[in-house]
Amino acid sequence: MSESPPKPVSEIWRPDLVRLPKLTRTRRAFRSFAHGFLKFIAKTCLNVSSEGLDNFPQSGPLLVVINHLGDADTPAIISKFPFPPDALGKIELFNFPILGKLMDWYGVIWLHRGRADTRALRAALDGLAENRIIIIAPEGRYSVTGALEVGGGGAAFLAYKSGAMILPIVVTGTENENVYGNIKKLRRAQVHVKVGKMFKLADQTSGAAVSGSKNRQVAVDLGTHQIMQALADLLPEKYQGAYS
Repeated sequence: MSESPPKPVSEIWRPDLVRLPKLTRTRRAFRSFAHGFLKFIAKTCLNVSSEGLDNFPQSGPLLVVINHLGDADTPAIISKFPFPPDALGKIELFNFPILGKLMDWYGVIWLHRGRADTRALRAALDGLAENRIIIIAPEGRYSVTGALEVGGGGAAFLAYKSGAMILPIVVTGTENENVYGNIKKLRRAQVHVKVGKMFKLADQTSGAAVSGSKNRQVAVDLGTHQIMQALADLLPEKYQGAYS
């Protein structure tokens, strides 16, 4: 198997934008609208099947980890959520016309990829402390191989520090060439969303594994492998990639 290109590093540096969004009445209303709109997009442009939806908890704190294949991941996965979640999003999207503003109104936690973005991690931890449900894609980008790439340590760090349960969700069929190729032919791409069972990392206890320990990196590496393996176990073999 050939090595994947290096993971991206955000060239934009806007720490002033990184925060945990306040759930004002206006933001809650916009999130409800956005949730409905994503469901409409998923129903119109995709043919989404699903399994394991009964594994969704009624409330947080919860860290949702997902694989990342293409542009359609978000509408496909969010359309199956019973309510609009919080999520981390790459800071580059803030500069996208219209989309960046809509995402900021929704209230994503902006993330500088490939950097030590302690503000984003703190915002996510604060959200988990408020019993929110937060989505993170450990791969840090769309897969360039079409299968799972090596995951970053952010999700494991958040899980250890917060003590939150982890819910793995995978999607298949959302590769851009598949989705856009079908749209050009006025067809809906076949997409499948699978929700796994909640779990905790081995020896996960409210931050003890990563607080003041010289073995912190070892713990995060092991936790990352456990998270990525949980995603791989939900995927068909051709999508398991580095974790097959």
